[in-house]
Amino acid sequence: MTISVVGANKRYGDFAALDNVTLDIPDGSLTALLGPSGSGKSTLLRSIAGLDRLDSGSVRINGQDVTNLSPQQRDIGFVFQHYAAFKHMNVRENVAFGLKIRKRPKAEVKAKVDELLEVVGLAGFQTRFPAQLSGGQRQRMALARALAVDPKVLLLDEPFGALDAKVREDLRAWLRRLHNEVHVTTVLVTHDQAEALDVADRIAVLANGKLEQVGEPDDLYDRPANEFVMSFLGSTARVNGVLVRPHDIRVGRTPEMALAASGVGVDAAAAQAGIVKAHVTRVVHLGFEVRVELKNAASGDEFHAQITRGDAEALQLKEGDEVFVRATRVPEIAVGG
Repeated sequence: MTISVVGANKRYGDFAALDNVTLDIPDGSLTALLGPSGSGKSTLLRSIAGLDRLDSGSVRINGQDVTNLSPQQRDIGFVFQHYAAFKHMNVRENVAFGLKIRKRPKAEVKAKVDELLEVVGLAGFQTRFPAQLSGGQRQRMALARALAVDPKVLLLDEPFGALDAKVREDLRAWLRRLHNEVHVTTVLVTHDQAEALDVADRIAVLANGKLEQVGEPDDLYDRPANEFVMSFLGSTARVNGVLVRPHDIRVGRTPEMALAASGVGVDAAAAQAGIVKAHVTRVVHLGFEVRVELKNAASGDEFHAQITRGDAEALQLKEGDEVFVRATRVPEIAVGG
């Protein structure tokens, strides 16, 4: 099912939660709404769901104008950050709830619940109550309950936000696999750039109620529309006033070593940024990569580079060392700082 939001406006007093937002969400896609707190992403999601009424603009689902329809009439599954489980019901009863109130035949309910519990990995937990489940298991139960009624659209409002990092990472991978199986059009609200890049096939970046850019993750990462999108969708650093990705900074003991390795091109904008002398202020080992925190020797500006473990071992950098750095690639929008 396609979703089209056209000219959406929503204000709370003087605060513009949505400022003329127009967004098309393709059928079967998993689109992330990404932005900082107050950017409008949750208001946009709630407006699609019918939980918030727009001041002006429209929402269409599969071509039907649903702007003035209630949430129940929109055929939408909604999962919040804090799962709303029925504590007195076990897992099976929770997942079956929506089907039972729709008075579906018992055999159909049983088959659907069995299928979903298998899909979400809770087949062995049918008789457990919510209090007997982990946070990740409760969220998977909530997703199964939302999917049980075959919604046209699945809306997820920071569904993993209350969980610890390892569980979030596992559930992101699980959600991607689940989406590949069920193909329901899904919209995910998140402020976590890694989550958006990991899970979504499209990302819409919002700031101050406005839609800044929408596209595939690689497009937004490599070709950001502006510095806000670039900064929000990954780490950044400034080299001689030019905004670059830390992993696009080469570090060397001499100016010659800072030049790109043989066979590796340097784009024109990066060449303009030149070679910068800097001092190492800290070296942080982050498993598969190393963050080198630096201070520009001329300006005193602080920035950091991300280098491989192999390069770090070869350079043997330590606090106070003098190094030379050069950007190997600069996104077009960042030229001129």
